[in-house]
Amino acid sequence: MSLNLIVILLISPFVGFLINGLFGKWLKGNEKLSGWIGAIAVLISLVCSIMAFISVNNGNTLEGEAGVLYTWISGENFTFNIGFQVDALTTIMLLVITGVGFLIHVYSIGYMHGDEGYTRYFAYLNLFVFAMLILVLGNNYLLMFVGWEGVGLCSYLLIGFWYEKQSATDAGKKAFIVNRIGDFGFLLGMFTLFAAFGTLDFGSIFTEAEAGGYNPVFGDITLIVATLLLFVGAIGKSAQIPLYVWLPDAMEGPTPVSALIHAATMVTAGVYMIARSAILYNIAHTGWVVAWIGVLTAFFAATIALKQNDIKRILAYSTVSQLGYMFVGVGVGAYASGIFHLVTHAFFKGLMFLTAGSVMHAMSNELDIRKMGGLRSKLPITHATFLIGALAIAGFPFLSGFWSKDEILHSAWGSSPYIYIIGLITAFLTAFYMFRLIFVTFYGESRVDSETASHLHESPSVMWLPLVILAVPSALIGLLLGIGLHNSWLHKFTKDVFPTAHGEMAGNAYLFMAISTIVGLGGILFAWKRYKNRVPAEESTNSLEKLVENKYYIDELYNTFIVQPIKNGSHFLLWKLFDTGIIDGIVNSVAAVVRWFGGTLRRLQTGIVQAYIVSMVIGIVIFLAFYLFVVN
Repeated sequence: MSLNLIVILLISPFVGFLINGLFGKWLKGNEKLSGWIGAIAVLISLVCSIMAFISVNNGNTLEGEAGVLYTWISGENFTFNIGFQVDALTTIMLLVITGVGFLIHVYSIGYMHGDEGYTRYFAYLNLFVFAMLILVLGNNYLLMFVGWEGVGLCSYLLIGFWYEKQSATDAGKKAFIVNRIGDFGFLLGMFTLFAAFGTLDFGSIFTEAEAGGYNPVFGDITLIVATLLLFVGAIGKSAQIPLYVWLPDAMEGPTPVSALIHAATMVTAGVYMIARSAILYNIAHTGWVVAWIGVLTAFFAATIALKQNDIKRILAYSTVSQLGYMFVGVGVGAYASGIFHLVTHAFFKGLMFLTAGSVMHAMSNELDIRKMGGLRSKLPITHATFLIGALAIAGFPFLSGFWSKDEILHSAWGSSPYIYIIGLITAFLTAFYMFRLIFVTFYGESRVDSETASHLHESPSVMWLPLVILAVPSALIGLLLGIGLHNSWLHKFTKDVFPTAHGEMAGNAYLFMAISTIVGLGGILFAWKRYKNRVPAEESTNSLEKLVENKYYIDELYNTFIVQPIKNGSHFLLWKLFDTGIIDGIVNSVAAVVRWFGGTLRRLQTGIVQAYIVSMVIGIVIFLAFYLFVVN
């Protein structure tokens, strides 16, 4: 594989960012040109990704010294390179990022039409793709961290894209700050690995870890500490308990941003990082922590989604829940299954976010599903594609989510029946809340106000065409990659990347598939029975429903017990006491001494000549006395 191919793949979105970022002022008169510059930049990366995938499939990977572009930092005992690792896992991620990313760029050309920040939007979107490519292409943890921070920055810029809205800027700051907590853990994990191995290169670390040839800086728990600290970073970036709170608020950004960053790519970075570090997690035996955090997050977020009425927030909590499934997969050692669900989720969740954007486009940016209803006849393409995505995530037989989710649940049974049971209950809840959304939005009587109803129409072709294209892999990619279950093509393709899974083959896989199918269909049937002639506004709200509707008051608890104490403590200790009292006190004291001394000396300057003569005489007398009696 040519290193030049990877450089072109990586640089292309950055060139698009520079063109739109530097010359956007002159492109404002032709916004479509700006949009297509951004889209074509990602298309070039997609073509290069396909070529890289074909090369890897033929056995030509890019690893070790062959992937080093140049030496970045060199010291007496260490060297950090700008280098790339392109193997099966990398190419899967590349195809997801550039494939889904290209379609979302095309969709955005229509969705963002007329927005004042049109060129700025595409500049940010291209910069995000560039950072995400760095994250997955890097052959060491330091380069991965550069991409990790880059996507965090772009997420902040795109969540707060409409900065005139207070809610958007608040959501951007919330995402940035919460992610800093996770990133601090990632940094500590990197420091631990460097102290133990003297390098951050994947190949060197994994080889020495298997051989036991590292410095046990924390004794026998060195790798446990390192992997758990890295997982803290994954918890923040991939919105798991307790750092999930930023993702639902991130829906303040443009809907295509939610599809690309908060469904298909950035939020899966934590899953990718753990899959890339599979050898370390296997040796440290910390996967059970990952799996339990994942399954609890999946269940917790699914319960919140049951009572949400904002179409994007339902999808946001669904994303948090599905990310939990991915962590269950990689946590129980079924790394290929976890990545399989990452791929299928990227397509069907990206599709559903874009269809939600199509609904908003038709509904004048209305988000409340209680004000919709009966949209099936007005938005036939949007309805059909949304239905495919919902069936896929619900695990409908032979659609994409059916294969990937069942693989994870089957593997979970081999690791812990309790994780399996919670995951199965979550599968029922997933099917229920997704079809609650479908029935309330697209079926029943129309609740659309007369003004909006007068101009209800299907989205333009530049928006619905990406929906149709995404609907195809949402329906079929699971079938293509999942036939054979744990012996499928995907598992064989990634066998050289991942160590042998712990419990993938426990029990009869087809029995587990049948159970999951019954559970998923049960959730759909229950949603139909409950919401075919009923809207959420008509439901009675008891104390439990109120608790769930208000997201268990987690944001309020965080604000009361974490945010406000830190804010008040900072106000008193850091500002009033330290900054104002000590720092300003020292500065003001120095100024006061100088002012007093200057004021005292000023009294000598009276402007009276006789006084000056007397002073001179006294000075001469003192000088002569000193010379005559002291010096001599």
